[in-house]
Amino acid sequence: MASPQKRVVILGGGFAGVYTAMYLERALPKSMRDQVEISLVSRENYIVFQPLLPEVVSGSIELLHAISPIRRLVRQTRLYSREIQNIDLDEKTIHLFPGCRPQTATIRYDHLVIGLGTQLDYSRVPGMREHSIPFRYLGDALRLRNHLVNTLEEADNETDPENRRELLTFVVAGGGFSGVECIAEMNDLLRSAIKAYRNIQEDDLTFILLQSGDRILPEMEEDLAGFAHRILQNRGVEIRLRTRMTAVTATSALSRAKDSDQTEAIPTRTVVATVPSGPHPLLAELDCEKRRGRIAVDRQLRLLHREGVWAVGDCAFIPTTDRYDDESDPGSPPTAQHALRQAKTCAQNIAASLQGKELKTFSFAGLGKLGSLGRMSAVASVMGVKVSGVLAWILWRAIYVSKMPGLDRKIRVLFDWLLDWMLPRDIAELRIFQPDSVIREHFERGQFVFDQGDFGDKVYFIVDGKAEIIIDGKVIDTLETGQTFGEIALYQDQPRRAAVRAATPLDCVTVSRAAFENLLAHVPGVADAISTIVKSRLDGPKSAEAAIGTTEP
Repeated sequence: MASPQKRVVILGGGFAGVYTAMYLERALPKSMRDQVEISLVSRENYIVFQPLLPEVVSGSIELLHAISPIRRLVRQTRLYSREIQNIDLDEKTIHLFPGCRPQTATIRYDHLVIGLGTQLDYSRVPGMREHSIPFRYLGDALRLRNHLVNTLEEADNETDPENRRELLTFVVAGGGFSGVECIAEMNDLLRSAIKAYRNIQEDDLTFILLQSGDRILPEMEEDLAGFAHRILQNRGVEIRLRTRMTAVTATSALSRAKDSDQTEAIPTRTVVATVPSGPHPLLAELDCEKRRGRIAVDRQLRLLHREGVWAVGDCAFIPTTDRYDDESDPGSPPTAQHALRQAKTCAQNIAASLQGKELKTFSFAGLGKLGSLGRMSAVASVMGVKVSGVLAWILWRAIYVSKMPGLDRKIRVLFDWLLDWMLPRDIAELRIFQPDSVIREHFERGQFVFDQGDFGDKVYFIVDGKAEIIIDGKVIDTLETGQTFGEIALYQDQPRRAAVRAATPLDCVTVSRAAFENLLAHVPGVADAISTIVKSRLDGPKSAEAAIGTTEP
């Protein structure tokens, strides 16, 4: 009898997760490939090559050329393009949010690899979530590029000096690689773009980089960081060291220097957030040992005290010594080159574990660091050799294009860079609209709005028509215009307790789960009102009708 198939589930579509799947496909011997199923869960069906995101903003490369389809990189891996609802280490299951159908999915695993990375921590700066533009994903780069072009369009016809100043002032928070490369490309784009705007001069543009530390690029050697500082300043970027952003509004960024108790309001409508980073929300709920907010693993990349669970990438604290209680150990740096090596070691160790072989210890000191400063300039420290200026810029491009996953992407990026030298950068604004949180939907008589047991993704307000509430095939109530349904599943975070069917042609206004949760959290009285409705509904349909009336939802 054949042994049961083992399932390896990998969480995360970044470098760590995707490359773990790639290396695992290669590490498994041919005799075992039918005995092991590899599954990868990623929010998107592509991997973003993060070092090129700033060049997407400036238009040096095309938007889609900074990504590679995951399915073409891991052809033997099953891909789930879903959001993760929760991770149950005790039951060895992963629960996914619904896709096209309002039903969750459950994946069981024998080996689990967690490579979820980090996220921006908006909680530290009031207003950052509402008024800043994050810079981590492909959508962020597109949003930022469109926003920059839109500010020029508005400023070109703006007559009010205050509004004009706000539109043409650009603030980036964070002086690490992401912040420096982002503001350098923003500077290049806008200074070249204003040639097409008759009423905007170079002196009208203001670029401000806020860095809480004593220098920018703290990851680099001090002399290279100093070179980067001078280059950016010479190109018109104002750098404020030892200055932290304290709040963000729609028209200003508030900052405070470390040696001052005075808060300065910078008039701006553009704030780009590259810091601070925090753990993925799912990891905060995970029942495992953590160090410095990251998942604690041993040097073989296994979670401590959790059999068959591994962690790689930025979300993992990987010790550099065998002393796990060494508080001075900074752990493996959260960089792409380390994530790639961790992925390879993890894949090899999973393959070895499945075969009963000895595991490898992860050890990697790093090959060097590179940072772009915009057109024709960069800094690099590779294997102890320091380079800056044009030579570093050429080296930066050569190394990163060689690291691009997929031959087709390498070719596309090379042609983009060639055309960037020959042609002016595009200043078209792509108006990409977000899906509405509140929409109107129509259902024909007899059509089910949702089924019993479905995932609760919306709340429904009846605008016109009647809806039947059905439990176990029996109609228990009928709702009419002005009433609401679907709130119990969202409020209690449980599957639908009943099915709902249109008794007549039915028109509803629907509120998405995210919008509903925002209403509960931020609008006074809504949570109490919904709680009353839910309690009445659970007590019985007649009580619910009395609680909500016939005109008030």
